[in-house]
Amino acid sequence: MSTVTFDSNTIPSFAGDIPSQAAAAARPLAAVTGAELQAPLIQGGHVRYANLDYGASAPALTVVSAYLNEVLPYYASVHRGAGFASQISTSVYENSRNIVREFVGGRPDDSVIFTRNTTDSLNLLAGCLPQIDGRFSGEVLYLDIEHHANLLPWQGVPHRSVVAASTLAATVEKLRDELAQGGISLLAVTGASNVTGEILPIAELAALAHEYGARIVVDAAQLAPHRRINITEADVDYVVFSGHKLYAPFGAGVVVGRPDWLDAGIPHLAGGGAVREARLDSVSWATGPARHEGGSPNVLGAATLARATQVLAGLDQEAWHAHEAAIRTYLVEGLEAIDGVTVHQIFTDSDDTIGVVNFSVEGFDAGLVAAYLAAEHGVGLRDGRFCAHPLLKRLGLPSGSLRASFGVGSRLEDATRLLAGIEGLKRNGLGWDYVVDEGRWVPANDHRTYPEWAPNTPGTAGAAPCTVD
Repeated sequence: MSTVTFDSNTIPSFAGDIPSQAAAAARPLAAVTGAELQAPLIQGGHVRYANLDYGASAPALTVVSAYLNEVLPYYASVHRGAGFASQISTSVYENSRNIVREFVGGRPDDSVIFTRNTTDSLNLLAGCLPQIDGRFSGEVLYLDIEHHANLLPWQGVPHRSVVAASTLAATVEKLRDELAQGGISLLAVTGASNVTGEILPIAELAALAHEYGARIVVDAAQLAPHRRINITEADVDYVVFSGHKLYAPFGAGVVVGRPDWLDAGIPHLAGGGAVREARLDSVSWATGPARHEGGSPNVLGAATLARATQVLAGLDQEAWHAHEAAIRTYLVEGLEAIDGVTVHQIFTDSDDTIGVVNFSVEGFDAGLVAAYLAAEHGVGLRDGRFCAHPLLKRLGLPSGSLRASFGVGSRLEDATRLLAGIEGLKRNGLGWDYVVDEGRWVPANDHRTYPEWAPNTPGTAGAAPCTVD
């Protein structure tokens, strides 16, 4: 196998002030599984895969992967099992709740319910909105910038939406005006935009919701992998996030928050374990997490999610933020220095952003740019509308854009590779022919080989281009 080497000391002219940034971001902040994965190039040879798609699913921390291998021999069905392995698995699973509650600064009586992912958590909460005599006692309020996970579940219940303003300050005032009209039971907001990475003022929004008698849920799927959250200090009622974005394998998610709504809500999964007593034509439901965790839970998903939170909680926050900020600043400055490249934001006054950069390249379809970067440079990022269709429309990007996202396993070289690829595209054009196959751009006549256990159908398997409104 031939390998293409990359000289990290050769910095393109657009790179800006490298010396001060390199110290903070030249190396990964934490080790992740697959960090040295070799990606095949369409022209031949291999190069270290530059993973700039953390916002979709982050690689597992190596500590978490090792923990998984340690726990795996003890894996068994949890609860009600008298066997040794079942007792160990039950202990690990239930203790994971305490670890996650501590990670988010939860209150002692907050429920911790494990789910399939963030989307599942928000759908669960939608079934727990308060009702009086079978009718919802209030509406859900949300912004137009939300990921579909924090948009679609609320469309099945009484709801109102607010179009975010061009500034955070004005957006908060628009939410205040809507809350002041009364009738809102829940304010649903993202902690950080999955499209642009901009962080919302969560504590301020929580105070605002409570001022008008509403509760707040924070979709922290993007925020939790980048910033510590304390829901007690911020007075947040509910927080949801996923393990697969938090450096843990498997698709476990979690909802943490006040137990009263959760204990009275519609059981999320009707089945074994969710009941006190089942009869042929009626049932008495359990309260607590069991009420919503019917069936056999994702024990290893919950365990690795909890372990990942422990690792992140142990990071030096100053070094963590400096590492991420160095990569983001370097990448944004580099992209803005290339003619025809536009970096997108929602708010003009946002001053705190996680490791996400959204951009477009004039004259090139976003999907084509992503395919080119992957095939010719070994760089992986995300293209499309990011399950945030209303936001992409208002940004003037109805057909999509590009998103580079990074985290604790990233290094400055990843951003340099991306910038070199974009500059090369603008200067020299594509180095290979590309075609659309099943809605996705792929290299024509692609003869690259893949692991023997992987289907040799690059780029098209299960494609969901999301191009039709």
